[in-house]
Amino acid sequence: MPADRSYVVQNTAQRDRLSEFVERASDKELEAPMPAGWTVAAVLAHLAFWDQRIVVLVDAWQRAGATQVPSTVADHDVDWINDAGKPMLLALSPRAAARLAVAAAEAADARVAGLKDEFLTANAAAGGPINPLRATHRKEHLDEIERGLKR
Repeated sequence: MPADRSYVVQNTAQRDRLSEFVERASDKELEAPMPAGWTVAAVLAHLAFWDQRIVVLVDAWQRAGATQVPSTVADHDVDWINDAGKPMLLALSPRAAARLAVAAAEAADARVAGLKDEFLTANAAAGGPINPLRATHRKEHLDEIERGLKR
């Protein structure tokens, strides 16, 4: 039975939304503050980081073979990882961070769309250390950015 690939359509929709936002956003909007000391651009760079993580993991996993599933990130580790990266993400130029978010989204979506069924099955059996549904994270932060810019 073929693996469920419904994530591809959702990823494409949110990647297109991200790309459209980056294309129309002014430099002032990209520099706008967000909660907890973030900026719009840094939030976009945060998305790029997590999408790039998927690219690196998928590439390593495919080299190793489907039986060597990567380990997952524990929920309690996500906050400190984000906090550790925040100063570097804030240091990027806003426009570079925005472009990086789109490029990483494109790369991540291509990787997960191209996963063979055996990899998707092994990933699901291992509890999903690679989340092929990239759209959820993008939607969460794009919604947050849109709300923040309306204030």
